[in-house]
Amino acid sequence: MNDRRKGADPEQALTVAADGAVRIVTLNRPQAFNAADEVLHGELASIWSELDADPEARAIVLTGAGGAFSGGGDLHLLQRMTHNAEVRAAIMAEAADIVRGMASVRAPIIAAVNGPAVGLGCSLASMSDIVLVEEQAYFADPHVALGLVAADGGAVLWPLLTSLLRAKEYILLGDRLSAADAVHIGVANRVVPTGTSVDAAVALGHRVAALPPQAVRETKALLNQAVRNAVDLLLPGALATESASFDEPAFRANLEHMLQRKSG
Repeated sequence: MNDRRKGADPEQALTVAADGAVRIVTLNRPQAFNAADEVLHGELASIWSELDADPEARAIVLTGAGGAFSGGGDLHLLQRMTHNAEVRAAIMAEAADIVRGMASVRAPIIAAVNGPAVGLGCSLASMSDIVLVEEQAYFADPHVALGLVAADGGAVLWPLLTSLLRAKEYILLGDRLSAADAVHIGVANRVVPTGTSVDAAVALGHRVAALPPQAVRETKALLNQAVRNAVDLLLPGALATESASFDEPAFRANLEHMLQRKSG
């Protein structure tokens, strides 16, 4: 493990804390609703290989600091990606690393969705192995509504979690999906009371960690084979089309409107 990430340093964009054999990974930009800037996005791209190299990690809890799971991509990062081809290429490469890392990491990932999971946040939850969502939280993937191809998880994975028709509805329209509805359609496992998702996820993590480790690892790998197949088949083209979206006038106009509204 990378020592600079251990504990709960408020200066770190991503923190990792150990609770026995459970690793608690926290998106740590609460002032920005845990939206991913360049630093956090880079941390998310590399953390899965680091956790895979940790011989004591038997389960992973993924959550957000403060009142949000993740608000998606940081608007200022998206703005930079519209004007800087190198930044855009680097972020797209990291997006592939995030998806592949989460699909391949051997320890099961338990998402503690403690608040809104939007865009990338929605994808991070979808790529987890067990998803607990607090009753006040919701999911939303507004990529398409904003003018971007929904390539970094949603369009690839939701058809494996729910029906194709439901995936099309929520990915194309970007509507909010309540905690109860998320469980109903199959993109979350259970609703938990407000403020309890991390404790509940850690408890589940300890249950997983107590199981025979080789059986857990190999069974997860077997269950995730369809996910890895979909990722290998669809992700390269999907990210290429999402990258092209940054040049589209509709996306640039929507982004500028959102930046103006935020600054106002």
